[in-house]
Amino acid sequence: MDTKSTWKGIIREYIDFFPITEKTPIVTLLEGNTPLVCVNNLTKKLNLNLNLYLKFDGANPSGSFKDRGMTLAISKALEEGAKAVICASTGNTSASASAYAARAGIKAIVLIPEGKIATGKLVQAMVHGAFVIQVKGNFDQALNIVRELVKEYPITLVNSINPYRIEGQKSAAFEVCDQLGRVPDYHALPVGNAGNITAYWRGYKEYKEKGKIQNLPKMLGFQAAGAAPIVLGHPVEKPETVATAIRIGNPASWRTAVQARDESGGTIDIVTDEEILEAQKMIASYEGIFCEPASAASVAGVIKLYKQGYFKENSTVVCTLTGNGLKDPDIVFKIAEKPVALPAELNSVRDFVEKIL
Repeated sequence: MDTKSTWKGIIREYIDFFPITEKTPIVTLLEGNTPLVCVNNLTKKLNLNLNLYLKFDGANPSGSFKDRGMTLAISKALEEGAKAVICASTGNTSASASAYAARAGIKAIVLIPEGKIATGKLVQAMVHGAFVIQVKGNFDQALNIVRELVKEYPITLVNSINPYRIEGQKSAAFEVCDQLGRVPDYHALPVGNAGNITAYWRGYKEYKEKGKIQNLPKMLGFQAAGAAPIVLGHPVEKPETVATAIRIGNPASWRTAVQARDESGGTIDIVTDEEILEAQKMIASYEGIFCEPASAASVAGVIKLYKQGYFKENSTVVCTLTGNGLKDPDIVFKIAEKPVALPAELNSVRDFVEKIL
């Protein structure tokens, strides 16, 4: 085995870009190095004259992009002597924080909105041994509570307002450039708490500053129609969307997301739940990638903008798929076709197969 080619996790792979010292204990689950998949079938089906790629961050250890920031946040928390970490979460952050805290040997406390978290994500936090608190409120209220708690107790907050979270997440931009061999013309992402679009833009700019790339992409962000505070220009008190990971009414990284949009010459737009679920279904059935609903917002947004004539023909567009579809299987059970029940007889199954063919 050639150990030189073995992936070592994002901190060691891109160590020159992170605030790491000899005293930093690197806590890693070998996150990063996720697939950049060239889209073929979906673009043909929809007649999209684009060079479209999917950056599937659902292939990270805990199943979402959050692992990129969490490896650095937990490593620095451990360096600073933290015995516990805390976060508010719609699901993915709690799953990631719990996994990395377990790896580091410290406690994790997570606050989640009651009844507003996908089962797959809640199960992850539970199995990793986190102390899970369901609050009778939304994500924004939970975040306000943890912000106050860390002022009173020696606990490290690991939401995306923790600067190390954004630092780690910028590694995805490095990977896109390395895997693609160039900079995409556009990069599309779902926008919930807005840390990811902030991180990608920072990553692209830093790669350019280091001479790794010559140009910068236009950043495209997409919020769900029922949770679109940035597009509306004001917080949404009671955000609602089937895409639980972006059901956030007052993003912590609002200002920097707008900055990424404006500096890059991109846009932040709205997609409906119907558009999100249709995109999720097409990504799975045409390309073989099962992403959670929030992830599909990036593809849904690109399809919407293409129909409006937004892109130049043959533009290269990368869509980040932020999380694995197995995190939120309940949605699929509600909208997908149910299995066909047949007798255990050859002729019955044969008749059905012949209809399909």
